[in-house]
Formats: sequence, C-alpha cells, structure tokens
Amino acid sequence: MIVTPALIAAATVAGQRWGDRLSGWLVGLPFTSGPVVFFLAIEQGTGFATAAALAVLLGTISQTAFAVAYAWAAIRAGWAVATLAGCAAFAVATIGFERVRLAALPAFALVTASLILASLAMPRSRPPGHRSAPSTWDIPLRIVVATALVVTLTAIAPAIGAHLTGLLSPFPVYAGVLAIFAHRHGGSVAANNLLTGLLLGLFAFGVFFLLLAVGLNRFGVGLSFLVATVATLTIQGLTLRAARRTGDRTLP
Repeated sequence: MIVTPALIAAATVAGQRWGDRLSGWLVGLPFTSGPVVFFLAIEQGTGFATAAALAVLLGTISQTAFAVAYAWAAIRAGWAVATLAGCAAFAVATIGFERVRLAALPAFALVTASLILASLAMPRSRPPGHRSAPSTWDIPLRIVVATALVVTLTAIAPAIGAHLTGLLSPFPVYAGVLAIFAHRHGGSVAANNLLTGLLLGLFAFGVFFLLLAVGLNRFGVGLSFLVATVATLTIQGLTLRAARRTGDRTLP
C-alpha cells in the first residue's frame, strides 16, 4: 500500500525525464514478488517460500510473454487490445507452468534464455515522437490502478498455494500500468521502449529469486534476502549501463 504509489510516481517521473525505457527498467525490480515471498517465509516457513520463489522464477517467463505480446499488438491496435493480448500471453504461460517443477539452476537457465529470445523478438524501436501532455490526474490514476491490482493479487494469494502464488505474483502490474499510459500518450513506440526496458530489468529479477530459491533453506530468511538484494542491485546497475548503450533501432 505504501510502496506501490511511491514506485509508480517515481517510475512515471523517471519516464518523463529520462525516457520510457528507463521507466520500464526500474519496475523490473521485484517490488511486488519480493515482499510476497518474504512474508510467506515469515508466516509459512522457508520450505513454502522456497517453492514460491522457484515458481516466481518460472513466472518471469510469463512476464516476457506479456511484454512481447503487448509490444506486437500495440503496433496494430490500441492499448485495450494490446493489454488483452499481453494478459492472454501471461495467462497461457502461467497455465503451462502450473504443472512444471524445476530446480533453481535449470529454471534460471530457462529464464535467461527466454529473456534473450524475447529481447530479440521485440519489434524494432525508434526514438519516441510527439506525445500528448498528461493531464493533472495522470499520476493519481496510475497510482489508484496499480495499487488496486496489487491489493487484489495479494488478497487471493493465500488461498491458491505456494506454486500458483509464485506464478501469479510476477504479473506485470507496474509495467502493465505504465505501458498502458505510455501507449495512450506516446503511442506504440513509447510502450515498446518501456517494455524493452522491462526485459533488461528482469535479468536482475531472475537473479533475485534464484538466490532466494538456493539460499532460504540453507541460510535463513535474513541472510538470503540480504545477499539476493545486493546481487540484484549489482545486476540492475549493469543492465542500466547496457540500456544506456543500446541505441534505438529504426522501424522498417
């Protein structure tokens, strides 16, 4: 309830100042899934939380499916159709992984491969052109929508078990909301740039849950989260440099 409004406002301001790609990169961090796994570890034990962390790791692939589906649909349709396409891709991937159980390292290898392939599969981007000025209610509306989605996902999580909770918690609440608003104000180019930034940010997301899945049962909650956080911020810094070096490509 506290972090979501602050994060959406910060990501929105970052997008306005430094571009949509940086906004998407910022919300690639595990602001939703990380707290979910932390409280599961406190309330349900490290075994339950480890199962959830492994599922979140697989759920990263569902996020990549959302990004690619939204970006391609946005080229030919408005934000509503693109959102439906992204959510459908996320749902299909989630259903597919519901019966899948992988160890931490194979799951991380699969996630890394999916992020590389998704980055290559994204539509060719270009520098954003003219975008309409946001209204005075733009940021408040983003905050309300994102917070409502986070509260809804958190409310249903305890009833559906560790694996499905883990698969659903990476649902791109922040990135989805930001992509919709970027799409409305700057067109498909802005949404595509934001989702490209998201894919770069998800490398750190994957590292975070790999380390939790490996460490929770061995080292406990505190040390595992500390090591995962430090490693994630390090990887995030490296991908930021990569994002700044990545030039925009021209649409065919």
